[in-house]
Amino acid sequence: MKIGIVGGTGDIGEGMALRLSPVFDVIVGSRERDKAETTCTIGIETLRKRGKKCSLKGVSNQTAVDDADIVILAIPFKHLLGTLETLGGFEGKIVISPVNPMEKRDFFTFVPPAEGSAALLIRRLLPQSARICTAFNTIAANRWKLLDEELNYSVPVCGDDQRAKQQVMEIVNRISKLQAFDAGPLAASNLVESLTPLLLNIARYNKMKDVGIQFR
Repeated sequence: MKIGIVGGTGDIGEGMALRLSPVFDVIVGSRERDKAETTCTIGIETLRKRGKKCSLKGVSNQTAVDDADIVILAIPFKHLLGTLETLGGFEGKIVISPVNPMEKRDFFTFVPPAEGSAALLIRRLLPQSARICTAFNTIAANRWKLLDEELNYSVPVCGDDQRAKQQVMEIVNRISKLQAFDAGPLAASNLVESLTPLLLNIARYNKMKDVGIQFR
């Protein structure tokens, strides 16, 4: 299975590539192909030192979409519209959104678009045949890169296509100690996306690091 990461050289995208590439063929996309190639070279060496083989390839964002079976949009919400306007080729693909629309004011707050969530905005922007799922929203960016530590979190997954959602949940369950949970249709994505500013506020006001969620 080939997984393309749009924005794969950002904090979240780079960490996700490191975690995913020992299990899947990962295609790291960037606006600058050279940057993607450098990120992959460093990533391969980082994993090699840990005794892990991986499959990492650096390309442009468009090539990451074209060559992948599943596409992860690892981009900040503020760049979402501008990025998707430059890309095509999403027809029939599973598209995973870990995007959280939020702002840091006196505290972190959920600021959804008119559609109600980033996932529903993505559904409006992409072709009707694209199968969009929300996943990975509540994992702190820096946690992905801490390769010597397990990711022991629950991951809510939303989506309208049941087969696509099941496939995304299977991917989640193959990463570290993550555990996927069906969180309902794509319309429920606002509930998942709003968890991230809540977790950040809890971490801030209680002087905690990397707060996540677990369902028991």
